[in-house]
Amino acid sequence: MQYTKIHACPNDCILYRKEYENSVVCPKCGLSRWKVMKNHKVKEGVPANVLWYFPPIPRFRMMFGTKEIAKDLTWHDNKRQIDSYMRHPADSPAWKVVDHKWPDFGSEPRNLCLALSADGVNPFSNYSTQYSCWPVILATYNLPPWLVMKRKFMMLTLLISGPKQPGNDIDVYLAPLIDDLKELWEVGVDVYDAYKKEVFNLKAILLWTINDFPAYGNLSGCTVKGYKACPICGDNTVSQRLECSKKISYCGHRKYLPRGHKFRKQNKAFDGNEEHGLPPNPLSGEEVFEKVSGIHNEWGKSKKRKATRNNSDSTLSWKKKSIFFNLEYWKHLYVRHCLDVMHIEKNVCESLIGTILGIPGKSKDGLSAREDLEVMGIRDELQPQKEGEKTYLPAACYNMSRAKKKFYTTLFELKVPEGYSSNFRNRVSMDELKLNGLKSHDCHTLIQQLLPIAIRGMLPKKVRYAITKLCLFFNALCNKVLDVNTLDGIQEELVTTLCLLEMYFLPSFFDVMVHLTVHLIHEVKLCGPVWFRWMYPFERYMKVLKSYVRKGNNVEGCIAECYIAEEALEYCAEYLKDVSAVGVPRNMNNLSSDDHGIGAGNVKLVDLKLLNQAHQYVLENTNEVEEYKEEHMEILKATNPIKSKQQVWLQDEHNRTFADWLRKRIALEIDEGSNISSNMRWISHGPQHQVIKYQGYMINGVRFHTKRHDDEHCYQNSGVSVVANTMLVSSAKDKNPIIVDMWYYGVIEDIWLLDYNALKIPVFKCDWVKNDGGVKVDDLGFTLVDLQRKGHKNDPFIFASQANQVFYIEDPENPKWSCVIENSHEKFGNSSNDDSSDKAMNLHFPAKSIPLVETIVNTLHDDESSYV
Repeated sequence: MQYTKIHACPNDCILYRKEYENSVVCPKCGLSRWKVMKNHKVKEGVPANVLWYFPPIPRFRMMFGTKEIAKDLTWHDNKRQIDSYMRHPADSPAWKVVDHKWPDFGSEPRNLCLALSADGVNPFSNYSTQYSCWPVILATYNLPPWLVMKRKFMMLTLLISGPKQPGNDIDVYLAPLIDDLKELWEVGVDVYDAYKKEVFNLKAILLWTINDFPAYGNLSGCTVKGYKACPICGDNTVSQRLECSKKISYCGHRKYLPRGHKFRKQNKAFDGNEEHGLPPNPLSGEEVFEKVSGIHNEWGKSKKRKATRNNSDSTLSWKKKSIFFNLEYWKHLYVRHCLDVMHIEKNVCESLIGTILGIPGKSKDGLSAREDLEVMGIRDELQPQKEGEKTYLPAACYNMSRAKKKFYTTLFELKVPEGYSSNFRNRVSMDELKLNGLKSHDCHTLIQQLLPIAIRGMLPKKVRYAITKLCLFFNALCNKVLDVNTLDGIQEELVTTLCLLEMYFLPSFFDVMVHLTVHLIHEVKLCGPVWFRWMYPFERYMKVLKSYVRKGNNVEGCIAECYIAEEALEYCAEYLKDVSAVGVPRNMNNLSSDDHGIGAGNVKLVDLKLLNQAHQYVLENTNEVEEYKEEHMEILKATNPIKSKQQVWLQDEHNRTFADWLRKRIALEIDEGSNISSNMRWISHGPQHQVIKYQGYMINGVRFHTKRHDDEHCYQNSGVSVVANTMLVSSAKDKNPIIVDMWYYGVIEDIWLLDYNALKIPVFKCDWVKNDGGVKVDDLGFTLVDLQRKGHKNDPFIFASQANQVFYIEDPENPKWSCVIENSHEKFGNSSNDDSSDKAMNLHFPAKSIPLVETIVNTLHDDESSYV
């Protein structure tokens, strides 16, 4: 594989290709093609600016030239599960419209569906804030979900040299890539398929672009600032300028409510007016194309933009005609540029936390924001109050000034599973009471799980409820598997939640990022799960590219050469035995092979009573033993006809005598020559009295540790939960107990490896919370446990494979209780098992049964003050 260096004008006017290939001076701005030294001498042969182009067509040929990859590229057609759920972009209407509108393209499953991402990266990290080079990356959606966003299949196509970012002139640099994409669509290229061993005509389509919001504007050509900053609402964006704050506010979410909703008629609680308008309809691709067709693009930094337009101009919210419209199909796509959930989530989280904590520079509250209320003539109770020469700001219901220290203490003392997030102890300054250096993933974990718990008991219930509902929205939005039938309900809940926030928070809180949340479900309906369309994998890949830089005076050259070298290694690795490919983690290929103890195990003699309990648990949960259990039960009923009518006595007697009975029963069958499996022989005989004890155990890709180990470290891997069949009785004399599935919560006390000679079985010995009085669910749906209230001491063991990892956070409202949070893990394997693609990487929301928004809405009145 090779790359091409294309010379470019330093002012981003042109690329020296095609008709300008032999030019030495830019025909637009007159600058020299060659580098000008500090003494104003021209250094001929050394270009002033370079675009590094990595042609995608040869790389597509290389992908199909590898048998396994060629097979994976048809996964979406051969192995994808088809039902009412969306797991992959192939399940989305945006993919299906391509197959419907261009059936010749859709009939060939090997034709590629692509996504493009572009973003600036500073290769010098914190040493310089001025340099910005722009990689342009392609992702291939034909692959299985567990491979689409892996480093191995991230295809670098362009590298735009710094130090200045291209801005709106990025279209100049995209031209070579667009030419190749046009060829792949209009003509196609002949490619050899190593899996089917045939040559076919390969075509490709670009479904959409993935960028942060500023880059969204650069690639799409729409404005992302000012009154018309929303690219979905366009010219119909509802906004107003806040005179004192000097900001634009994007309120007016009551337009998205159903007609007749009670919020529409309330005025005092909102902006002083009733709302009778309807939400704007998103523009189709054809409508956008019609609007921008009359715009004449002039490229180059030296050009003075003639952007003066009156408000009646139909192109008011558009800066240019995007080069992507050169693609024949572009205007027919449902969604051409995707909103990035990662950056929206981060900005909303920072605004929310900054406002409730009053963090300087992050808070949307302040004197100017309160003075805007005076100008707007609303919310008299929150307007500034002057007493002599001093001005006081009345406390709002979202202010956490008194409980601020408790909030920071909750985060400072937080222990989470290893790999869950950053160590928040390093992010919290208890001396200054502030958060330092929150990354995107820190904000992701905060708004999806931690924030609703950290604010418990610190804010009025209605405000806390609205914030919790907003967090629940982001949690539901980021599911890997989406039920199409629930999306409308999620959207309705979000709109009502935004209206509640408008009642509680100031207009200055509602910047464009908060407003964009109202459009995210619309994109999910059209494009499928957001984890195929957010910037997390691309940001991680940017870090890989930054690691390639060895010389500061030739940044792009280092990246280009290292990328080519890695491509060569990847290609060679496909033909070497027992060598994992670059960019695909080894544990993704076979998770089950990673089941092992962590650290050196210690051989210990254990208490015989505990060993019998562990052995009894193994017997009760082994499928081969099931028929013997039933036989033993029948024997007990026959020999004790009166006592066996009490189900509790029968179960206790079975537990007491079954192990010894089974050992004798299997020995008898062996003597009679019956066919008994090897596992059954060893299990019936019982484990050795010596067990191997571990401090930690890795199983199914999840790392567990004992409580003693966690107490000495900054993470928490000892929390477990399990669902078990439980016999419920109303009293000791109850003769009709019922069997139900119940959740049990506990912490790992010991990790044992039971030795059945030819069979080794890992089990966890746990301290379980007593369900009766030790577990409860509050009115907002949070599961709370009292870790000091222990129970089930006669049944402390579970299989390691049965454990679900959870962690506990001390409830700020009542330290006696702890909130339970489930820790989810990505468990995609390299198999065709449908279940593997249903495992959610997203974080489980801690509240399981939070009430609907309407239950709170119905308690609100127009004359009710939303502030304290």
